Amino acid sequence: MAEYRITPIDRLNQVEQVQPVRRRDAGSQFGSMLQREIASASQERESFSVAFSKHARARAEERGIEVTDTLMDQLADSVERASAKGATNILAFDATRAFIINIPHGRVITTMSQEEMQENIFTNIDGAVLLK
Repeated sequence: MAEYRITPIDRLNQVEQVQPVRRRDAGSQFGSMLQREIASASQERESFSVAFSKHARARAEERGIEVTDTLMDQLADSVERASAKGATNILAFDATRAFIINIPHGRVITTMSQEEMQENIFTNIDGAVLLK
């Protein structure tokens, strides 16, 4: 059975004024929005940021691990490389220090000094990256 809508007579005579959108304007607006979104997504991929959790910052201070701009760049590079391989929790390390990092949150969970790495046991990680 078909459905019918009844329109009141007083509405039949009302015509809304709609401004036509020129195709050229609409296309340029869409194009500029698209370009902004692409640039934003590209910038997010290029810049992986890493932050220390409160716990990790305290452990770094206790263990004499200096958090420098160079170290932060190395950790961000490690996160980027591990993320490209699908890792979610990594061990980023060199000869004197190690960092457990949660990739999705870009967060250093804890730090270890060379002495603490002597146990040679790291759990709850799915990747390891040698710091460059």
